Amino acid sequence: MGLDPTVARQPLHRRSIEIQGYQREDGLFDIEGHLVDTKAREFKLAAGVRAAGEPIHGMWLRITVDRNLHIVDAAAAMDAMPYVDQCNRIVPAYRLLVGLAIRPGYHQRVKELFGGVRGCTHITELASSLATAAFQTMAGQRVQDPEKKPFQLDRCHALAETSPVVGRYYPKWYKGADPVAPADEADHH
Repeated sequence: MGLDPTVARQPLHRRSIEIQGYQREDGLFDIEGHLVDTKAREFKLAAGVRAAGEPIHGMWLRITVDRNLHIVDAAAAMDAMPYVDQCNRIVPAYRLLVGLAIRPGYHQRVKELFGGVRGCTHITELASSLATAAFQTMAGQRVQDPEKKPFQLDRCHALAETSPVVGRYYPKWYKGADPVAPADEADHH
């Protein structure tokens, strides 16, 4: 379906972000992201000209997490950068992700560690995106304690504890005013 059409236009810039989650044979999980920026036309940078379609940014970040979403390893790399042999000097700093846990406060800690001149804007952006992808990677990999509130509740408007979705699929945690019919088995097929 996508977005409604707009007026005629010409492409200028393309950013591609690809993230993949993997289960490793040692029981850990790798979440790996790749960000690529290209221009539709020749582009003049202070450090030189890039041909149309040639990457201006090509950044990688991988975090390795355990089942509790603690980061146990991290690695960054750059294939393309505007300032060769300068931008990539920050790559080793991303080892500072090791020891962080992906839970409330993670994004703020990433900003503290890598904001401004302490990091690369693009790799730092990946660090935030990888956290979200880590939750998706772990879906179905951890056993949910039935006595604990599911982690996804109150993380988006559809899963607010007052929403009919929570009333239907997570009735134990529903706090809405309106009665909601619980889900039946037909909903799960």
